Amino acid sequence: MPSQCAVCKGRGLCDLPFCPIIRRFHALKDVKPVSEYTGMSPSVFVGSYGYPRVIGGPLMINDSDNPLQWVRDRFSIDDIVSIRSRAILGKKELDVKVPDAEKIQEIASSDRPLNIEVTFTKPVLFDLNFDGTIAPVGMSGAMKKLDVISSAQISRIVDHCISDTDLRATEAACILFENGTNVYKITNLLASGLLGVRRRIVPTRWAITATDDMISSWMKRDVIRMPALPEYQVFCATLYGNTLCFLLIPSEEWRFEMIERWQRQSLWSGDEETIVEDGELGLTKNKYSPIGGAYYSARLAVLAYLKSVGRCAKVICIRDVSSEYWAPLGTWVIREASCASLKSIPVRIGTLAEAIFTVTADLQMNFWIPYAKILEDIRQQKTFTDFFL
Repeated sequence: MPSQCAVCKGRGLCDLPFCPIIRRFHALKDVKPVSEYTGMSPSVFVGSYGYPRVIGGPLMINDSDNPLQWVRDRFSIDDIVSIRSRAILGKKELDVKVPDAEKIQEIASSDRPLNIEVTFTKPVLFDLNFDGTIAPVGMSGAMKKLDVISSAQISRIVDHCISDTDLRATEAACILFENGTNVYKITNLLASGLLGVRRRIVPTRWAITATDDMISSWMKRDVIRMPALPEYQVFCATLYGNTLCFLLIPSEEWRFEMIERWQRQSLWSGDEETIVEDGELGLTKNKYSPIGGAYYSARLAVLAYLKSVGRCAKVICIRDVSSEYWAPLGTWVIREASCASLKSIPVRIGTLAEAIFTVTADLQMNFWIPYAKILEDIRQQKTFTDFFL
């Protein structure tokens, strides 16, 4: 059984007033209180507490807020925590029906960070908050005044999708993704209430998973009609202590399974390792994954790969997390680790036994095999040829 911490990942499912694991990070930095901010705002954030009356506003940071750049520039976990500890979240009470979110929407829609001026109701103090889904934020405070002092630059495709109020949110997200808009931008647009027919502000936590899920569901409809992958393929890569391995099994039937292990003494585990498994068959998935947002990020990455090569497959994804991943940075880590894995040159293999051996060698452990239901089903199924012989 997985530990409750590995399933919760700081979401408060234990009903404790503070997550004991997250709380230990709060004294890592010493940042002076501020009453005003003048600088860049690259994105927005909307909380989920108290929905449908939510708290949200601009993220204020003069450093990079782009996970793609963090990975490209080889930032360490220390670098990212340091950057995010200086970030300030401006808070304002919002109605999800979007009557008073124009300035937030302007920030979310712009292709480049906007200059803003903010006055807070009282000095903003340091309170570094970590979360298993969202990148950490160092400070937050209620805004007395928010002014946007530069003009937004909006791409043509973003302008088209946010202007078309007859375009459903799923269709808009897929159009944006297909035209090169990254998922982080789409998440911001969705969270700030700029996509869909009946537009609503969406908590950022929900918007992250919803974006991955909407685009994945769209891709699945194409992938299930494609011919089977011609051979077994294995991909593997590691990012910030997260090793992502993908075993692709030739099949005209789409199936996805994820096995997530938190090693002993890693972030969400204690003296014993914790393993969580989940999967799906066909077009629909009925319940939210116990693995959380990592499941949907990894699934999107592998579906994007299969669609790019025009093939269908059964997929086993293994995420192995070591103690090197000492601070929860958000599901973007799994997304970027998955993309890095699937952009590498695959190991192409002729038999399932060899493919299993390759994955086990990459992970240096075979912990995943007893949890792989796809492998169990393959062993139990007999083809017509097997029966005839």
